[in-house]
Parts: sequence; C-alpha cells; structure tokens
Amino acid sequence: MPGQAARIHPFRLLPGEDLREGIQRYTDAHQIEAGYIMTCVGSLTDWHLRFANQPEGTSGSGHFEIVSLVGTVSTHGSHLHLSVADSTGAMIGGHLLEGNRIYTTAEIVIGESPDHRFLREDDGSTGYRELSIKPR
Repeated sequence: MPGQAARIHPFRLLPGEDLREGIQRYTDAHQIEAGYIMTCVGSLTDWHLRFANQPEGTSGSGHFEIVSLVGTVSTHGSHLHLSVADSTGAMIGGHLLEGNRIYTTAEIVIGESPDHRFLREDDGSTGYRELSIKPR
C-alpha cells in the first residue's frame, strides 16, 4: 500500500563493535530495503575513511566524537559518510569503511521507507555502483 508511514529503528552499538558492520548487520537482520540515517551520536577509538576521489582508505586512532553520520542503508548495499572530531575539535570526514571501532557508544536511529527499495547498480557514467530507487 503506497504512502505508508516511515518506520523508525533505534538501536545502540557497544564498545569495540565496528560502526559500519554493526549498521549493516542491523539492516540485514531487520530486512531494511530503503533506509536512511536519521541520527547517530557516539564515539570512536579508531576511524577508517576513504576521502573524495581517493582509491584507498586512511585511518587514525585515539578518541573521537561522532559529529555526523549520513547516508542510505539497504540489504542490497549501503552508502554512508562519517565526520568525527578529535579532542581539539579538529574534524575529518569521508566515506565510511570498515574499521571504525566504537569507544563508549553509538546511538543510531534509522528511518525506513516501506514504499521503496534501494538498490546499488552499475552506473556507466561514474564507474561505481550507485543508488537506484525502485517502488516496492
């Protein structure tokens, strides 16, 4: 039935868990096909990001606050960007890779559209698997 209300999925990741893996595990377990990050607050001991137009990831260790997490999640593939700040407030951000370890917590809320499916399909113009939105 089109026009159904969005579903809300609040959950928490614990110290030592991987941020990206935890989000994908939750997404898969709850069969979320068209989700989006509504909010995320927490902290990391390790970050691992891929910066714009770079082939490989970059990482750092210490104590970092999660300032922003945005993107789409789906059982068919997710695309997430993360910004973190260190103890001086200096920020860094990029494409979220595996290897972002939770320090104290990650409190996450995912919204889900029951009317759509988010797929990742080859895009001949970019060379990447990009978002393809289909009706459910």
